[in-house]
Amino acid sequence: VEQALLNIDKSTQRIPVHGSGRTDTGVHATGQVAHFDLATKLGERELKDALNAHLSEDCRIMSIEKVTDNFHARFDAVKRHYRYQCYAGDSILYRNQAWCLRVPDIQRLNQLAALVIGDHDFQSFGKYRLDQKNTHCTIYQAEWKGQGDFVNFFIAGNRFLHHMVRYLVGTMVKTSQGNFSQDGFESLLLEPQKDARVQKAPPQGLFLEKVDYVD
Repeated sequence: VEQALLNIDKSTQRIPVHGSGRTDTGVHATGQVAHFDLATKLGERELKDALNAHLSEDCRIMSIEKVTDNFHARFDAVKRHYRYQCYAGDSILYRNQAWCLRVPDIQRLNQLAALVIGDHDFQSFGKYRLDQKNTHCTIYQAEWKGQGDFVNFFIAGNRFLHHMVRYLVGTMVKTSQGNFSQDGFESLLLEPQKDARVQKAPPQGLFLEKVDYVD
């Protein structure tokens, strides 16, 4: 996006683009929000079309709107919504958009998901970083839903640690398959560990779907 802005603005100076949050390689975003400062005579629709003309095929600007000078896509966000998609069917078409595995026990998964809701120290479920001082997050929604061959995990919270959703999904699936105990899962929340041995789900099933801001 920054390179596309340079192509449009004909500037030699980089125009920083600030996203609401990072997405790892292989992770998808259908509701990513970003902001940048640009002086242009182009209208919002014209700017959107111009940017899309300079972006790769796997990246698209869906809408553009003017915001106040003090708006920040990351720091003003109050809630982020993620979906993790698992696929239990036979088709190979979803291998880049889902974690392909046998049908998980949804009832068991939802018992685990209920433990996640609320304010917790998620150090056990985040990639350890020396500069990470706050590992507390508030989770408002955590729920598994099945539809046909798909099983989706929906989670919403005020913030997330690096790889946190993938660690939660991987460890819940491992527990539902009988390879880890529910007591062990709960203890990771009650007694956070920076070097916890938790299962990380693959990136391709994760989608950032929505970011909420105060009106």
